Amino acid sequence: MTTLDPRSTALVLIDLMDRIVANPLAPHAGSEVVASSLELAKAFRAAGAPVVAVRVERPGVAEQPPGSELLAEVEAAADEVVVKRTIGAFQGTGLHELLQARGVETLVFTGIATNLGVESSARAAADHGYRLVFVEDAMTGLTETEHRASVELDFPRLGEVVAAADLQLG
Repeated sequence: MTTLDPRSTALVLIDLMDRIVANPLAPHAGSEVVASSLELAKAFRAAGAPVVAVRVERPGVAEQPPGSELLAEVEAAADEVVVKRTIGAFQGTGLHELLQARGVETLVFTGIATNLGVESSARAAADHGYRLVFVEDAMTGLTETEHRASVELDFPRLGEVVAAADLQLG
């Protein structure tokens, strides 16, 4: 069991948007990732810990592709929404400053895709000195191999990998 202090922890939901969630994903379906992420968001908000939803916009295009908004239930569960224009959530978004203003020291990550948006954001977060926790069953990749590489090889070097059921705020 991993117990986190809600006063200094934030949940970061990466790219839970229609056009991304609808892709064929592995090892977890997009709908499973959304459901797990929303359950975590509910627990975080009940404990007074902030929830940040991140979505991507393609730079340099007049109009974003259909499905580029956060899922409505994800946006409703978030205290803050950050728009990124790179793979990771920190470059040019103000995310670090937002987290610092709230006294956040620990980030819990969920989202899609494990080895792209989640991992890129986590690497930048590590560079900023955050403690990192990765919820394996609340993230997924374009392939199971890509997901497993991040979860089994990279994330343990950056932080702690947990199952949603093993995460506790208190």
